[in-house]
Formats: sequence, structure tokens, C-alpha cells
Amino acid sequence: MFRSLLFVLCCPLLICCHQNPPDDQLPPPNIIYILADDLGYGELGVYGQDLIETPHLDALAKGGMRFTQHYTGAPVCAPARGVLLMGKHTGHAHVRGNDEDGTRGDVWNYRAMLDDPSLEGQRPIPDSLITLGEVLQEGGYRTALVGKWGLGAPGSEGVPNRQGFDYFYGYNCQRQAHNLYPTHLWENDQRVFLNNELMAPHQEHEQGEDQTDDEFFNQFILEDYAPELMHRAALEFIEEQRDTPFFLYYASPLPHVPLQAPQRWVDHYREKLGPEAAYREKAYFPCQYPRATYAAMISYLDEQVGDLVAKLKELGQYENTLIIFSSDNGPSYAGGAASEFFDSAQPFRAGYGFAKGFVHEGGIRVPMIAHWPTNIKPGTRTDHISGFQDILPTLAEVAGRTPPANDGISFLPTLLGEEQRPHDHLYWEFPAYRGQQAVRKGRWKAIRKDLQEGRVQTELYDLETDPQETQDVAGEHPEVVAEMEAIMLREHVPSPFPRFQYAVFGEK
Repeated sequence: MFRSLLFVLCCPLLICCHQNPPDDQLPPPNIIYILADDLGYGELGVYGQDLIETPHLDALAKGGMRFTQHYTGAPVCAPARGVLLMGKHTGHAHVRGNDEDGTRGDVWNYRAMLDDPSLEGQRPIPDSLITLGEVLQEGGYRTALVGKWGLGAPGSEGVPNRQGFDYFYGYNCQRQAHNLYPTHLWENDQRVFLNNELMAPHQEHEQGEDQTDDEFFNQFILEDYAPELMHRAALEFIEEQRDTPFFLYYASPLPHVPLQAPQRWVDHYREKLGPEAAYREKAYFPCQYPRATYAAMISYLDEQVGDLVAKLKELGQYENTLIIFSSDNGPSYAGGAASEFFDSAQPFRAGYGFAKGFVHEGGIRVPMIAHWPTNIKPGTRTDHISGFQDILPTLAEVAGRTPPANDGISFLPTLLGEEQRPHDHLYWEFPAYRGQQAVRKGRWKAIRKDLQEGRVQTELYDLETDPQETQDVAGEHPEVVAEMEAIMLREHVPSPFPRFQYAVFGEK
């Protein structure tokens, strides 16, 4: 089944502290990076969740390290994944927002995409960029991406097999992932058709007068459930790498809506949570039990993490495998996602304006768990401020490789309990949702919003006393505001793509 520069940035190349794996007596460690989709900071038990059950992830944290101040690279899918794989923040990155590249045709027409796969996918990253997959390939690792890609349409230079992954199975296109019962997935450069009829999301669905609720809602549950199929592929990849160090980038589509989950887990939460109103809106698909289904998606993902750990133990690979778990951005407010009911961003605010799509803490602060029995002390917690741009230099250092130029700092010293070099600051920009910038520097968080509306005003929050970002204290600290604005000016390099430009900065 398996086979084997845009800009010259002013940022310096960060030199790794270690040039070899931490323990030279062991073979190079395996690396599994699990990326949840739209999972909020507060949706795991170990991060304070009371209703949703995540025993396997909680156990992973108990046996490893929990990060409390880790940040995604962007508040939505594609740019976050770009920062993760290439180590450059969104002021320097090639991909700074979701870009469906509508110049190709009717890219939101699911029938058209089924007939013409060239309409799938997002704007591709170029071959000239060096990805994490390529760095690890060059270090002798077998590499696989299982899950959602979003960084290059089929047939383009941006597909996973041309960006450092020996094997790919999953969604090439983020829009296709709006249905967890899709007509097809991709295996390398080939479509694999599933036993599902075409069911396009985001349509009006009227319930017939003689149609029971069960009949109406069950029509959105088909045969082949993509998260299950991708999980099988991930386990099989691990099974086949018994004698070769491997890197598995497991980019799960869960718990991103639509609300579709295994029935046994839905039934479990129906009993636990009690009666609830159905979700009947147009976005994604209707769902009879939205809260139960949302919780079910997270618990099913947690169960899959448990399967991965069990497989590693079965193969004798557990002790020498670094597992990192995180999420691509904060929780969603769309499609019936019950993020406010579950207080999914706790202790930060959820809901529109503060979670997914926004640079407030609820949109960009994400959980991260690191587990590595031979090197990470069990049950540890770190407040080290880190971000997705740090993953490339960290994993390159773990593998004994020198990374390309990047905006990150390896947090391997933190994993090993050694002295850690801190960031001076973290920076984000996001041209969508009316245009935003943000800087985190110590206790301070600066935000600009509505840049695309011509508004250039800096808000300032003290995260130590106000983690929910309710009190703008810019007027009380003009010297801090001036410092933050200087960082915003310095870190922003204009993008060549109009979609990622700002008229207020004279770029359009």
C-alpha cells in the first residue's frame, strides 16, 4: 500500500544547541505530530474540560509535558499549517490566509470538483520552500502525512509528495473536509473513491412532512467515515516502519464541523448530556444531537491517540518515539459546534470575535502535549511561550538536522529540562476577518483589528491580570504600545498576493 526564494528575510538563521539526537545510544527517535482541527484550548480534561472525556490525551500529558502558553501560527487552517511546516510566521510566510484560488473556476461546486479534481485544493506552496518533511527526509526518516493538507491543489507543486512526504492519504482540499463522508480521499497522487454518494455541504435541507427526525438526520450519515479510514492508514504506516525512523504528521479533521461522529460515541454523550435541540441550519449539515456529536468527535479523536500509543507499544517503538499533540487554531462557532456550551476556549473567551478566525487568545492559544519516555520527565508543565514556528527547528534538532532559515526557536531544551532561550516576542498577521495583527511580548498582548476597513489602532492587554482580554490598557502604557507597533512594522513583509495585502499599508 505504501511507497516509497519568495523573500530574503532579515531574520537570522537560528543555530541549534544540539547537533545529534539527545541520547546517542538510541537510534534516531520516531516522531509523531498529531494536529487536531479547531480543538479549543479548554477541550481536553488535562486543560480543564469537565464534560468531554479525553483519557488517552490526559494520560499522554501525565506521562509527558503540558505546554500552557503555546500558540498556533494563525487563527485558521491553511496559514497555521504553513507556519507549522515551514517555520515562518505569517508576516513572512508564503500562505497567510485560506486561499481557494477561485480563478480556476467554480471551486465551491462539489459536483464540479468531483468531475474535475483540478478544482480541489488551495493555493500551492512552491518547491523552493523547504518543509519539515523535507528536512526529516534528508535525515533518513520515512515521512507520511495522514489527514488534511490544504497547501497545494492536486497536480500542483504544492502536493504532499512534492513537499517532503513519502506517503499521503487523506484530504488534499480543505473544502472537501467539510464532509466527513466524502466521495473520495487521496492516496499520494490518486483519488480513492469511497462508498459514499455525493452529499454537498452548505445547502438548504427541508424536512418532509411525513419524514421523521431520525429519517431526516440519518441521511447525512453515509458509509465510509474518513477519520476512520485515515486512522487505519496511519496505523499501517507505523506498522511498516519497524526498522526505519519515521515521521508521521497526523493532521486529523476532528473536531472541525460538520457534526458527524461514530454512533456509539454519540449515544454515550446523549445519555450523559441529556435532551437537546437539533441543529437545522444551512452551514455544513444538520445534526440531530449537536452537543453530543461534538463531544463524540473529540472523544473519538482521543480514542485514536490511544490506538497510536498501543501500536507503538506493540511494536516496541514506544520508548523512543516523540509524540506531540496540538491544534491548528481555536474552537469554531459555526456549523452547530457547541464550543460555548463546553466553554471550549477556557480560560479565554470563545464565540465569534474571540475564537477561530481571530487573534485573541481564544483563537490562537492552543493545547500542546509532548510525550517522549526516554527524555521528557513525566507529569511536567511548562509556561515557556512558544509557537508553531518553533516546531521546524525543534524537530530538526531532535533528528540531528540543521533547519533552514526560520522565525522559530527550538524548544528541545524545554523538553529535556534544560535552560531554554526565550522568544523576545511572537507575531501574527491575518488578512481575513477584516484584517488583524497581534504581538505577544511577555505579559503584554497587542492587537490591531479592522485593518482592511482602514482602522489602524492598537489595543493592549495585560494577560497576567486579564487573560480574557476585556480591558484595553493602551492609554495607560504608551511606551509599551510604541514598542509593539515597532514590532508590527518590522515583522510585516508585504505579500505578493493581493488576497494577503493591506490597503491601509499602501499595498493594494
